[in-house]
Formats: sequence, C-alpha cells, structure tokens
Amino acid sequence: MASTKVTFTNSNGYQLSAKLEQPVNQHPHSYAIFAHCFTCNKNLNAVRNISRALNQAGIAVLRFDFTGLGESEGDFADSNFTSNVEDLEAAANYLAENHAAPSLLIGHSLGGAAVIHVADRIASAKAIVTIGAPHDPAHVKHLFKEHSDTIATAGEAEVSIGGRPFKVKKQFLEDIAEHSQEEKIKNLKRALLILHSPQDLTVPIENAAKIYLEARHPKSFVTLDGADHLLSNKGDSQYAGQLIASWAQRYLDLPEKEDLRSESDVLVRLGNEGFTSEVMVRHHSLTADEPASIGGNDFGPTPYELLSASLGACTAMTLQMYARRKKWDLQEVRVHLNHRKDYANDMAEVEQASSKIDHFDRIIELDGELDDTQRAKLLEIADKCPVHRTLHNDVVISTSLG
Repeated sequence: MASTKVTFTNSNGYQLSAKLEQPVNQHPHSYAIFAHCFTCNKNLNAVRNISRALNQAGIAVLRFDFTGLGESEGDFADSNFTSNVEDLEAAANYLAENHAAPSLLIGHSLGGAAVIHVADRIASAKAIVTIGAPHDPAHVKHLFKEHSDTIATAGEAEVSIGGRPFKVKKQFLEDIAEHSQEEKIKNLKRALLILHSPQDLTVPIENAAKIYLEARHPKSFVTLDGADHLLSNKGDSQYAGQLIASWAQRYLDLPEKEDLRSESDVLVRLGNEGFTSEVMVRHHSLTADEPASIGGNDFGPTPYELLSASLGACTAMTLQMYARRKKWDLQEVRVHLNHRKDYANDMAEVEQASSKIDHFDRIIELDGELDDTQRAKLLEIADKCPVHRTLHNDVVISTSLG
C-alpha cells in the first residue's frame, strides 16, 4: 500500500496526525476512516493489517491519532468521547476537501462507539463497521474503577491502561455518562457490520449482541473466534480486514466497468488520461503502466518489462520441459532480465539514433544436481526458447482499424 503522512486541524485547533493509505495498483474507488481503540494509536498492527486488506480491494484508508494520543497535538486528559466524535468529523472534512468524502467508517473498541455516534453527521457514510465495540461509551469506566473515588473527589487521577500511565479527569467520566447509544444505533440508517470475539475479555461479546438487536437492517454480525480484544494475532486482523473489504463492496459506489471482451488472444484498453492500461489475456487480467517519472501511475509493469517477463517465462518453461524430458534433476529455474537500448558494436554510424538496438541482459540460475555438461546444454537450450527465437526473427505486424 502507498502510505502518506498527513495532518489536519480539529475543532479545537489542534493538528491531528494521520496516515492516508491508498492502493498501489489503482486509484481508490472509495475512502474509509479508521477510529482506533481507547488510548491506542493509528500505528497498532491490527489497524495496519486491516488497512492493507482494504487497500487491496481498492479502498483508501485514513487512520489517525485522536487528540493527545500518538503524534497528535493536545492533552489526552482534556479529551473525551465528545472530542473523539469531533475529531472524526474533522477527519471526514479533511477527506472531503482533499480527496473524496468517506463512504466507510470503521471503529475499534471505543472507536466503534464513536463511529456509530458520528454517522448521522457524515452524510457520505454508507456503511459502518465496529470491532470489539462497547454498546455504551460508559463501558470504559471499568478500566479505572479503582480510581473512581479519587477522580470524583480530586477531579483527576493517573491510571494505568495497557501498562501505560494516563491522566483521567472527572470531565471524562461525566462526558461518557451523557452519551447513550441506543437511539443512535436504532436510527443509524446505514449498513452495519459488527465484528466481535467471544473471547474478548475487555469488552464482552454481550455488547455486540445488544448493538445487533437494537440496529435495523441491513446489519451483519461475524464472530472473530479465538481473537483477543486488540486482534494481536496477525491472522485475526487480516481475517477481519478481508471480511470488511468483501462486505463493504455491496454498499459502496463501485465504478461500473465494462468487461473486456475480444475474439483476439489479447485485448488492451486505455482511456484518455494517463497510461494505466487494462490487459485481458484470454480470461487473465493484467495491468500495464509507465513510471510516475514520465507521467504514469506505476500501477503495473511497463510494456518493455512485460516483454522481458515473456522472455523470462518462456526461458524457464523451455528449460524445465527439456530437463524433464531428459530426466535431469532441475529443481528450480530463476531468470533475471534487464532491457536497454544500446549501440550495435558492428555498426559504423554509431552516432545515429537508428544504430541503437534492443539489448536484453539475461542471467539464468539453475538449482539441482546438474553436472557441467548438463548446465552447458541447458544454457544452449535457453537460446532456443520460442520467444527468444521470435525476437531474433523478422516479425510482421498487420494493423487495421476495427
């Protein structure tokens, strides 16, 4: 995924730190916002893994640090659930002004409660996803219940959450007590996906049941069996990301694209912008492009790189076919290729552009129990691969308008 560090300003004037992650092989068709868990930050491994899965499905993800957390400005002690919701609004405004309004909101733990609460303020949001979310924001009080008396009398206390110290003020407890989610859930009016683990010891799965019962359709619930609250296991977060990516596409505005069809073996389609080309080889889809340095998006290999790949693939196949017929122990073939334009050594007028020829540097690695005679023969056979011979033969290209 292509990751860009960005900042945006929240309603209190603080600069919030974020990363915008976009697909590397296409322009995103949709944008999502990821709200992290209570006292976490945007760099949690689970957040990155989920973002990567969404990128692979063509969805860009803005993941950011709430006020006073991670690399964002402000004091965490002065933040609360209300400020989290306002930070989400600021993130949505940033996307709308600089890219496209978000159509997918994802929240982990208390972030899940926040995306439910803010949904009616973000008109572009079509789908909401919660991961291990509490039914009510006040659920987080259990994290510092031992300090509740001190907070009530002294106005604040330093508590340990996840092994890190945080200052919690009385205003935080008062704020979360004022936010009831029941009406927000009932009037969500968006597609809702609830992901929760039965083994979640931080936010019991009963919270997911309450959210599901109160929500109206379309709603879905998927159990993240065996996962912990933070999705610490890489496989759990990857699974969650793949689920979200697959589910969300039913509710997002995906670009309508006519299927490439042709009676020819290969069809290539390119629009009137850039150089990103769709390639259909029988029923196989490919992408060709040019580097950004010459105006492309670098979403795929260049035409010459595809040509080099053809030579390499043909070389490897030919060598294996020959070795198998001879019953030689050729375990693996690796073909390294580079293409360049170079002057022909045997041409007199080397200063003329027409004297340049195409030059392929091909290095072949052979793994297996092969003697010197066998290796020499395989090197000879490499020059007999069909694509190699085609490149050396005279080629006729007949072109007409369809």
